[in-house]
Amino acid sequence: MNKVFLIGRLTRDPELRYTGNNTAVATFTVAVNRNFSNQQGEREADFINIVVWRKQAENVKNYLSQGSQVAIDGRIQTRSYDDQNGQKRYVTEVVADNVEFMGSKGSSTNSNNSSSSKETKSDPTPYDFGDTPEPKGTDIDSNPFEDFGSSIQISDDELPF
Repeated sequence: MNKVFLIGRLTRDPELRYTGNNTAVATFTVAVNRNFSNQQGEREADFINIVVWRKQAENVKNYLSQGSQVAIDGRIQTRSYDDQNGQKRYVTEVVADNVEFMGSKGSSTNSNNSSSSKETKSDPTPYDFGDTPEPKGTDIDSNPFEDFGSSIQISDDELPF
């Protein structure tokens, strides 16, 4: 089984190209933190090359930029090519099946970082890119039926059974 799950931040803006038959393909690199610290107590990161195809490639180009946080699931692919000097080069990359947009570069998902003096705006959801205001009733503490619109009358007499 060849399955990869990654969460990281883009190290550069995605590059979008089109193949000869007009299929969109985007490439970018994600920095993924390691789960442990080195001997100096610093957390290191791995830099993983990502390839995404078709409509998702266009969405990645349109909505992500350097510093954006993403969750990716896909598969590892190794390919080879001959460089300009005729030497064989090998490339290992992740071909993404799904790319979920998690946040912008100003956001922090680390709950221990809540004492930071720099406040950041909350991140948009994967489907709301900040263009529309949040609808009423989506706050977990609010009444979901409050200010929903006109009242609805329900009667047991109208039920078919």
